Amino acid sequence: MKLDYKAVTRDGKIVKGIIEAKDISEAASFLRSKELLPTRIHQKKDQSLSFYFSFLKKSSGKDLLFFTRQLASMLEAGLTLMQALRILKDQIQNQTTKDILSEVIVDIEEGKTFSFAITKYPQLFPPVYISLIKASENSGLLDKALVRLADNLEKQAKIKGTVKSALMYPAIVVIGMVGVMFIMMIFVIPQLTSLYVNLNIELPITTKIVMKTSDITRTFWPLIIGFFVVFMVLFRRWHKTEGGKIIVDSTLLKLPIFGKLIRQSILTELSRTLGLLIGSGTLVVESLSQAANVAGNVLYKNAILSVSKRVESGVTIGDAMSVYPLFPPILVEMVKIGEQTGKLDESFLRVSEYFEREVDQSVKNLTTAMEPIIMMVLGVAVAFLIISVITPIYKLTSSF
Repeated sequence: MKLDYKAVTRDGKIVKGIIEAKDISEAASFLRSKELLPTRIHQKKDQSLSFYFSFLKKSSGKDLLFFTRQLASMLEAGLTLMQALRILKDQIQNQTTKDILSEVIVDIEEGKTFSFAITKYPQLFPPVYISLIKASENSGLLDKALVRLADNLEKQAKIKGTVKSALMYPAIVVIGMVGVMFIMMIFVIPQLTSLYVNLNIELPITTKIVMKTSDITRTFWPLIIGFFVVFMVLFRRWHKTEGGKIIVDSTLLKLPIFGKLIRQSILTELSRTLGLLIGSGTLVVESLSQAANVAGNVLYKNAILSVSKRVESGVTIGDAMSVYPLFPPILVEMVKIGEQTGKLDESFLRVSEYFEREVDQSVKNLTTAMEPIIMMVLGVAVAFLIISVITPIYKLTSSF
């Protein structure tokens, strides 16, 4: 790959240029062999078509999970951090992640700590991850922290997969139903409309509604699609505002079927993250502030930040949480027990396991409940369409 570099000569002169190397580590070694001290090496910007679609190559959660699990195994096997990182860099398939690891290796070779090196790449390493690494470096238990992080990432992936699987079935059915209705309105109904007009028969109200809807859809379909696109763009912009986030997130929590599942998944993530941070030796106030960012819901984020401020002023975590109805009694009571016994991290981890089981049960109940509801909605929609299409034909045949 082509790399831009900036280096300093023995005389203190600054040199810039482009070098061809396998990775950043190899480029740095080559420059040092030429008696140049590299101060900056990064990949030369690619102006090809693939550059503009670089978002397709970005690092994923799977890359971080693989990296963390493998690094933990290698450190437990007795390898040094540098040896493990070099091996992992060759095993990673994603080029973006490979480049990040190359730069991390260069930083560590220059004497920086592992936690400091990964701080520059928040797109791959979240703040909670960095905090745990930093705390483990101070205690000399990096391999143990990586094992806990890998376990946490696996549980995160499991929760997200469970929730997505619960939402995927109704989403596919709804999208399929809308697609079929759109095709019917543009291609099928107009043919039947011309037939009914030629037959000059009295049409029932349901048929008239379907025909009128078809005429509007066929005539204005570009405007309908354009309106939908503009609406989505404006909605996303509005959702990024503080007021938009509060309205959308509060609405999601109040949904009759999905709201409970969303609350349980948020509480699972929050309690597990707090358990990991506090267990690693991170201060409680700092742990609360960092855990707020993993909530994924502005109401829970604001509540956790408010709890953090109250704890900083001297209130216990359990008492601070009890003020907010977002936190269920079981969480508040477990936190109070953890504070009294001095095992707050274990209490958070136990309650996260409880919420995780609740998520699994909610998904099972949701899947069971959604099937008859979806079938009923589909049945009503199909029945309305069939009645609207068949009734005029039935009337026509009955008149003979």
